[in-house]
Amino acid sequence: MKVVTLGEIMIRLQPYDHLRFVQTDTLQYTYGGGEANVAVSLANYGADVAFVTKLPAHAIGQAGVNALRRYGVDTSKITRGGDRVGIYFNEKGASQRGSVCIYDRAHSAMADATVADFDFDAIFEGVDWFHFTGITPALGPNVVEICLAACKAAKAHGCKISCDLNYRGKLWTREQAREAMSKLCEYVDVCISNEEDAKDVFGIEAEATDIYAGEINREGYKSVAKQLADKFHFEKVAITLRESHSASDNGWSAMLYDVASDEYAFSKKYELRIVDRVGGGDSFGAGLIYALLSGKSTQDSVEFAVAASALKHSIEGDFNMVTVSEVEKLAGGDGSGRIQR
Repeated sequence: MKVVTLGEIMIRLQPYDHLRFVQTDTLQYTYGGGEANVAVSLANYGADVAFVTKLPAHAIGQAGVNALRRYGVDTSKITRGGDRVGIYFNEKGASQRGSVCIYDRAHSAMADATVADFDFDAIFEGVDWFHFTGITPALGPNVVEICLAACKAAKAHGCKISCDLNYRGKLWTREQAREAMSKLCEYVDVCISNEEDAKDVFGIEAEATDIYAGEINREGYKSVAKQLADKFHFEKVAITLRESHSASDNGWSAMLYDVASDEYAFSKKYELRIVDRVGGGDSFGAGLIYALLSGKSTQDSVEFAVAASALKHSIEGDFNMVTVSEVEKLAGGDGSGRIQR
């Protein structure tokens, strides 16, 4: 399987443990970002995956490239140029205190990139699957055009295209998101959303569901998936279902709707004790892409994706450091956490 993901990799700066920004005098420095996280997960599963972005030619940009190379991601399609790498500051929540994310990514190399920076015809030669998220076009109208050019080239090369809606209110308005994502979703085969994104971007919401009270209405989510599929002619719609008991404890499950068979597959639910939730949705997306490319059934695909994401919540940093066998073990019912000898 050959996959391309497109987006921005950023520096993640975070206080150690659960210290607040105002308490700490030291920040942990790592790299991450939606589509980069998907690429690393897929590389760990053995996929041939390339990440496409623009990064400065200086040492900080090179460190971002090296962070991807370390896990076997193809970085040969990365354009070098621009002045800065985007940054996000993350403060990990705990118990009833939620996490806080602050962006510092204006005028990053990717945010200032243009369509001319990328040879998408060459990038998609021989590629099976293309993935991007709603975070990337949120960087600016120029990046919307980059995503649009990528989608057109991917379609021309016969790629399946997946998109995680991933609405970020700190980056653009709902109106801007709806206008851009409506154009881009015309090219998408597999849509990934959650209990909030479909509402924020397209005004589609599940009835009789309160994510804060942990109440999930299955019929409501089936309706959301069908409305999304009908609107954009998606082949499949995946919806992740996070029941937020607190910042430390979540219920985690998902549904996958297959349009051709009219099948709605709900996964088992995991009760998570969270170590790091950043990248949880990306790890789901990567698991789903791998499962679908591997020919798994609708039910097995959503079980694999949810298990992969459940494991990510136990791992520090953006990247999901798990193998196919570890995911399949959990999806198969072994969540004991017993030591492996």
